[in-house]
Amino acid sequence: MRLRNLVLQGIVAGALCAPLAAYADDSRLDAVQKSGVLRVCTPGDYKPFSVARPDGGFEGIDVDFASDIAKALGAKAEFVKTSWPKLMDDFVDKCDLAVGGISVTLERQKRAFFSDPYMVNGKAPITRCENVAKFQTIADIDKPGVTVVENPGGSNEKFARANFKQAKIVIYNDNTTIFDEILKGHADLMISESVETKVQAKLRPGLCAVNPDKPLQYGEMAYLTPRGDVAFKAFVDQWLHLARANGEYDKVVAAYVK
Repeated sequence: MRLRNLVLQGIVAGALCAPLAAYADDSRLDAVQKSGVLRVCTPGDYKPFSVARPDGGFEGIDVDFASDIAKALGAKAEFVKTSWPKLMDDFVDKCDLAVGGISVTLERQKRAFFSDPYMVNGKAPITRCENVAKFQTIADIDKPGVTVVENPGGSNEKFARANFKQAKIVIYNDNTTIFDEILKGHADLMISESVETKVQAKLRPGLCAVNPDKPLQYGEMAYLTPRGDVAFKAFVDQWLHLARANGEYDKVVAAYVK
């Protein structure tokens, strides 16, 4: 009986160790170090996180962070342009990491891991300054005659469709010029992440963020990492932790959010 128990214990131990060994062998942590390239998907249309430049490069908080993560792996970040509707498909097919102001959602979690959140955020309106008092709550916004403009395929559109049944929702494909639609009077407001509403209000005189420090919905931002790759996620999480602890995180954020 004792021999039988020892054999069974050995079988169980082997079954448990095999997947862990496979994890270690298959991790992007090793693959990226070997190849010297960290493939990073990003829509590149979301200040202050990631913005595509005319020269084909990218800049922003997440671009700097992704580049530093690559450097810590002895690799170079190679940015892959995607879009919000195609973000998850492109990430799964083409990339090791995805960045660019990505909100944590359960739908995305079904296909990928998220890093630990690096920023607590939330959904807030941005509108012409004279209309701030009119759009304080969801009930204020969800009325006939109100037009809400949103970029397609992301959590902003999802929030709008879930909460606004009477207001008109207009989808605008260029997230870099979408805020001008409000200034032009083509829309009354947009729902976006509170930090972006602050940045855009500074960039575009006449626009004001509505209660960005008390958003309409709690939210977090994080990076997408491959589903099931515990080793790679742990590396990204540890990098974020150390960046916060040594002041690098605050330094980079301060350069873009003033």
